[in-house]
Amino acid sequence: MLAASVIINVMTGSAGLDMMTVITGILDPSSLDRTTQVIIWEVRLPFAILAVVVGACLGLAGGEMQTVLNNPLASPSTLGVMHAAALGGSLAIVFSLGSGVVPEAYVIPFCAFIGAMLAIFCILGLSRMFGSALDTVVLFGIAMVFALDALISLIQFVADSDSLQQIVFWTMGSLARATWEKIGIVGTVLAVCLPFSIFQVWQMTALRGGEEYARSYGMAVDRLRYTVLFRVSLLTAAAIAFTGVIGFIGLIGPHIARMAFGEDHRFYLPGCALAGGFILSSASIISKTIVPGILVPDGIVTALIGIPLFMGLLMSRRRKA
Repeated sequence: MLAASVIINVMTGSAGLDMMTVITGILDPSSLDRTTQVIIWEVRLPFAILAVVVGACLGLAGGEMQTVLNNPLASPSTLGVMHAAALGGSLAIVFSLGSGVVPEAYVIPFCAFIGAMLAIFCILGLSRMFGSALDTVVLFGIAMVFALDALISLIQFVADSDSLQQIVFWTMGSLARATWEKIGIVGTVLAVCLPFSIFQVWQMTALRGGEEYARSYGMAVDRLRYTVLFRVSLLTAAAIAFTGVIGFIGLIGPHIARMAFGEDHRFYLPGCALAGGFILSSASIISKTIVPGILVPDGIVTALIGIPLFMGLLMSRRRKA
């Protein structure tokens, strides 16, 4: 299904391409004319691959977060990581930050990444000072979300019209600026984090049985939680640094993976990554077709999909309670 969504994503666009042309263009690009090669390899394939890689990062991050926080409603946005990235990007836009150290095209992603990492270090520091209980970490995250939202609103209030337009577009989330270089950066972060996630699968599977159950096996639960949250922040920051804020992937993906693979994290965590990639790939197809001739920001599409599911999860938990 994931491969099919990628092919359909490459097929979809103003210049219609049939399936055989796309497959031929991927396997043997020299057999096609130069224009079709450019459309496939320089425009649509980077767009489609970035959707899969970013979705996989967010899905894996959401799955790990729901496990260590023991909360099926947790997602990367719960701890304010995405909002911190949005603040960093907004500051870069408003103050026209740039230097010889970071290429101009990467200033906003770099500032977004720094913002996201600072947010998670802040939460981890507060948790270390006041305890790493689940409620404490989540409450710090919620407080961070409100504070960052207020700061972003303040920046938008004082920004000029050009900066305001850029900030609003960036916070909507879009894959439109996909390049192979960006795919390489995000893919490298995913390739580095995934083996560490796999290495801790049995610990996270035990943690699903409860903290006391995990501690009875001699597990250092707090250290595991810190390690996973740091990895979550790294995955989230890398994913949204180049796309802007794309929510709900980290919330929806883990639930789909849990329904398909259960709680065994040997299958659940890779399933979260696959589900996240599939969701964002599908969302990018919808973003091209929902309004003919207009590329709707992917963050809007994922929000339209995610909000009803989020409400459904809330109502389901309330009925069970």
